[in-house]
Amino acid sequence: MNSFKYLAETKSGEKVRGVVEAYDEFEAVAQIKDQKMTVLRIEQVEEGEKNWNIDLNEPTSISEKLLSLTASQFAILLRAGLPASRTVQIIAAQTTDKYMKKILEEVAEDVTAGYSLSSSLESRGKKIPVTFIETVRAGEESGTLEESFAKLSKYYEKSYKLHAKVKSALTYPAFLIVLAVIVIAIVVNVTVPVVSEVIYSAGGDLPGPTKILLGMYNFFRKWWPLVVGLIAALIIAIKLYQRSEEGKMKMAELAMKLPVIGNINVMNAASQFANTMTTLLTAGLPTTRALTITGKVVDNFAFGASLDRAVSGLEEGKALGDVLGDNEFLPPLLIEMTAVGEQSGSLDDTLTTIGAYYDSEVEQATAKALGMLEPAITIVMGVVIGFIVLALYMPMFTMYNSM
Repeated sequence: MNSFKYLAETKSGEKVRGVVEAYDEFEAVAQIKDQKMTVLRIEQVEEGEKNWNIDLNEPTSISEKLLSLTASQFAILLRAGLPASRTVQIIAAQTTDKYMKKILEEVAEDVTAGYSLSSSLESRGKKIPVTFIETVRAGEESGTLEESFAKLSKYYEKSYKLHAKVKSALTYPAFLIVLAVIVIAIVVNVTVPVVSEVIYSAGGDLPGPTKILLGMYNFFRKWWPLVVGLIAALIIAIKLYQRSEEGKMKMAELAMKLPVIGNINVMNAASQFANTMTTLLTAGLPTTRALTITGKVVDNFAFGASLDRAVSGLEEGKALGDVLGDNEFLPPLLIEMTAVGEQSGSLDDTLTTIGAYYDSEVEQATAKALGMLEPAITIVMGVVIGFIVLALYMPMFTMYNSM
């Protein structure tokens, strides 16, 4: 739904200014005429003009878990025979998420007024993924809306569970790193000043490791604002670079070329490709449209851009397997299996199998990488703490031997 500001004239000749909500300019004019006024001027309100008050509670995105739950509720109620307008009203009343509740309440009003569910979701739900909206639109056009919602529920549930497993696996290594930093910071800030004072007062000669440790301690104590500032500046510079087209592309390509992690990113993108294409194709979308949407959905920007380039090949009449064959980021197995599924007329089933395969591969590769990471973190912690202990105790042993 868009906003239009207008200048109109009443029958008595009075000039009236106002704002109306409508899908397009024609509907906005019709609404004003219904109020027995003549439209003198009308223009669409730009996004930034609508509301200067920023809603800090508005999320940056809608969680996959919430999308799965919402789609499941739609599927159940529509299968029970309820009309779409009543279905949206019921789900809006039951939803506990404030942002989703607001969207569904507005969508319920639109659907009751005669607008399609997909167009209303697209207009009202700026944070709703394009996959969700296009699948709903395909379901409306094919008359299988409840089946489309069922597919969406499974799709987002599968994606949510996979991401949850990866996050859970990363929790322990992250805990180890944080713990190591805290322990080292406490040891250095509490122990080093005391020991150094004792050594200097006794007139002892400092060994090399102790001089290095004290030098680092004194440097960070004096220059820590500069160090923090440089780190912050570096992070901001990287973030700004990532916002540019070149930056997004370079960082995305790098993410797929890194040792160990790069392979996981490639398989994760392959999993997203297969699962998203399956959902869209089984909902009834043509292959060209499904590939276009999939290119926008995948997390890796370079991977998505490569799919966008492949769309032009499909529009020229080439087969999906052929246009994907030139893709430098897709795994060879994914390309080959897609071509086989297309030739055999079972592309949906083949992509479902591929998606499940790469889901499993992502889990196993992540677990393997973490299995390598944990001992590496432990070794690094041991080396750093061992160096600190050695640097602190060596002067004491030297002083004791000289007594």
